[in-house]
Amino acid sequence: MSGVDRPGLGIGLRILSGFLGAGMFVSVKAVSEDVPLGEIVFFRAFFALIPLIIFLWLRNEFPQGLATKRPIDHLIRSAFGALALFTSFAAIARLNVAEAILIAQLSPVLMAVAAVFLLSEKITVWRVGGVGLGFAGVVVLVWPELHAGAAGEGRLMGYILGLVSAVLTALALIMVRSLNRTESPGAIALYFVIASMIGALFTLPSGWIMPDGMTLVLLISAGLFGGFTHIAMTLAFRYAEASRLAPFEYVALLWPIAADLLIFRLPLSTSFLLAAPLVLAGAALAAAEGRAHAKKARAAS
Repeated sequence: MSGVDRPGLGIGLRILSGFLGAGMFVSVKAVSEDVPLGEIVFFRAFFALIPLIIFLWLRNEFPQGLATKRPIDHLIRSAFGALALFTSFAAIARLNVAEAILIAQLSPVLMAVAAVFLLSEKITVWRVGGVGLGFAGVVVLVWPELHAGAAGEGRLMGYILGLVSAVLTALALIMVRSLNRTESPGAIALYFVIASMIGALFTLPSGWIMPDGMTLVLLISAGLFGGFTHIAMTLAFRYAEASRLAPFEYVALLWPIAADLLIFRLPLSTSFLLAAPLVLAGAALAAAEGRAHAKKARAAS
């Protein structure tokens, strides 16, 4: 970790990033019935560029920090990330915000498993336990929809899309881990946003709409929230170790729960209440492995 060790500030920024991320998903959910998916992704990517470029410029990383010797790796990471954005927004359109974000909590668990195959890391009890608990939670969450007939088909597709998004996000995070060894975090983020924007433009022939005033505000908000979420997350890891921030990952689920109850007036299902502890426990095991490694590294030094 670079920068000054200020854990209180780092924790505050991590909680803020969760709040801002929830704001992005709430904005997307609010327009998902009226705006085509590709158009939502385009606005999210385009307006995220504004805070990201300003942030990188203030850190003297724009444009010089965008130079890279690994364009193919950036392309692969950006492709995974862009596809994850499409599938996560498609899931949000079919599910409660809290349900979609709960499934997204599988990403760090899946990343730990993917690292075994792609980065030749060792499989551990932490990873096996995390996967077991995480997928047990998904089964509990999805099970009622398997018996709901036609009425549950839309939500079942939402769960499938959410799971696909979690897998794609895990693969993108694996690439980020590799790129971070040689590349600027700003370059990694900016190339992902640009790739998402270009990918969204390919959906233009399928028919975009001219948004009204409030819809336009929500679309722009989705992009700005997304950009500021990344900035807050980046600064959080600058001021506090990842192992110290890990427990606060789960605070991020409180904001979408509040949004479902207070904004969208959607009740929390019994399956969600049963699944949440299982999924979060799986993610906690993945985080605990990281903390254990961090302690060993500190003891060795």
